[in-house]
Amino acid sequence: MSSTYKKVKQPKISDVILQQLEEMILEGTLMPGQKLPAERELAAQFSVSRPSLREAIQKLESKGLVSRRQGGGTFVNDNLLSSMSDPLFALLATNDEAQFDLLEFRHGLEGMAAYYAAMRGTDTDYAKIQKKFDAISDAQIENTTLSDDYLAEAQAVFDFYMAICEASHNAIILHLARAMSTLLIENIEQNLKLLYKRPDAPNRIGCNRRKLMESILSGEPNRSWGASHKNLAYIEEVLLNLATENTRVTRSLRRLQTS
Repeated sequence: MSSTYKKVKQPKISDVILQQLEEMILEGTLMPGQKLPAERELAAQFSVSRPSLREAIQKLESKGLVSRRQGGGTFVNDNLLSSMSDPLFALLATNDEAQFDLLEFRHGLEGMAAYYAAMRGTDTDYAKIQKKFDAISDAQIENTTLSDDYLAEAQAVFDFYMAICEASHNAIILHLARAMSTLLIENIEQNLKLLYKRPDAPNRIGCNRRKLMESILSGEPNRSWGASHKNLAYIEEVLLNLATENTRVTRSLRRLQTS
């Protein structure tokens, strides 16, 4: 009588390593452009032989996830997210109406990230969020010496939100935000240029952002979602009011020119 049980095949060591490396790329532990540790060091970290590690890296390379540079080591590919960087995105970055569409999109993305960061974040995640929040103040000091140059602050604000995305431990949220980094930073920068026309706006936004951080660090998902929504809703309100005021000024100038 033949056995109905099939022999269980043990997975190849290289496939186990491959899976772990892929998970590290997905979760953001290994980022686009980042250099992998030297082969000897990586083999020691995984407690595997160098041939098995080499085979896993070859499989990663065949999938287009990493590339080797002659004499320079192995790197996570920079262009993993290249499909999100096309001419359409360049058009969106310069279109006024699209800036409001992007702000609405951020309600969903940042709200979900904040919710799950409060639910799943670790002490290490929270320490990074706090550090990135503090860095915004340093960038704002730079604005006092560089007139109308808000790129440093926009980058710092984006880094703060990226830290929240990382703390959400949701790979889709993290990589979508990272893929749209250029567009999101551009949106934040354009918003800052307008918001600074209202003397009270920067302080109000800073307070809202602090409440967002505190709600995440205290582990309150619903409060975090609400704080994110409140901050973005305030920004949207100020920008809409400024747009209305600009329209009135334009109409007034037109009347003066025709009178």
